[in-house]
Amino acid sequence: MAKRIVLLLSLGSVLALSSCGSKHEEKEETAKYLVTSPVQQDTLVERKYVCQIHSVKHIELRALEQGYLQKIFVDEGQTVVQGQKMFQIMPNVYQAELSKAKAEAETALIEYKNTKALADKNVVSKNELALAKAKLDKARAEVQLSATHLGFTDVRAPFTGIMDHLHVREGSLLEEGELLTTLSDNSKMWVYFNVPEAEYLNYMTNKSSKDKLKVHLEMANGSIFNQEGIVETIEGEFNNETGNIAFRATFPNPNKLLRHGETGNIIVKNKYPNAILIPQKATFEVLDKKYVFVLDKNNVIHQKEITVAEEEVPYLFIVKKGLSKEDKILLDGLRKVKDGQKVHPDYQDPKQVFHSLEVEAE
Repeated sequence: MAKRIVLLLSLGSVLALSSCGSKHEEKEETAKYLVTSPVQQDTLVERKYVCQIHSVKHIELRALEQGYLQKIFVDEGQTVVQGQKMFQIMPNVYQAELSKAKAEAETALIEYKNTKALADKNVVSKNELALAKAKLDKARAEVQLSATHLGFTDVRAPFTGIMDHLHVREGSLLEEGELLTTLSDNSKMWVYFNVPEAEYLNYMTNKSSKDKLKVHLEMANGSIFNQEGIVETIEGEFNNETGNIAFRATFPNPNKLLRHGETGNIIVKNKYPNAILIPQKATFEVLDKKYVFVLDKNNVIHQKEITVAEEEVPYLFIVKKGLSKEDKILLDGLRKVKDGQKVHPDYQDPKQVFHSLEVEAE
């Protein structure tokens, strides 16, 4: 009788443990996990590129003649107009050379006239007349050359722009070619920025033959320049060391706010109409491929590969292929589940999920 009681107790214990185990397994299989759906909406993605700002014209003004700098008519940072006199090199020597050249040209003219009169009477040959004419032409050329040298003593602005600091002072003895100042035409600015090869290919593949890429400029203080730029040129070669290629955008600069040599960031905005968006934390990677867990109508999860079109949206992925807005995806516990497992979903509205992600990002 005692043995039978012990045996019954043992069987009862086994059944009880089995019952607890099955309940525990069932609880694990139907554990609650957060689930949400993708959001479909028009999306604007911004890319930033470090840039360098250049004037559309930026040149060095140099002395074309040797001599003492007699007068400076402008000041540093001043706006000058095309043709305005900026520097005066002492002209005395060049004026004297011009006077000498004019006198020699007058002598040559007199000799030519006398020789022509004799040639008309057949006193001298035609060769002597031609020689006299050549001497006259040479003398006149010397006058033009001397006048040109004298003109070089006046240094004038070749275009309207802003001058930089002075490299010389009044009274300086200048050598031919010596730097006086620099001049910048800031009516328009050329902004250069480097684009990686993959992004260059995407741009060239998707761009319209008519529409040019429009960009914005973030200045060094973080504010956005109030004019829109247009990408007009792309360099012909990639930099083999960086894998980048240079783009050049042109910006109007009506208020002359931008100056040559500034830096900033070019902002390129890419539009994705009806984009499928999901939280980044809802994905996982296997062998460089991205996957999500999708729930079927029986709440069984299935591993599904997705293709991401854009990865630079904060805390979100734009899905190019693999999902629709009607799908339900697992939001957390990705490491705790496996393909084919049944779960108990705790569905959250996508707008609420996305809002919480924005709060976390802040």
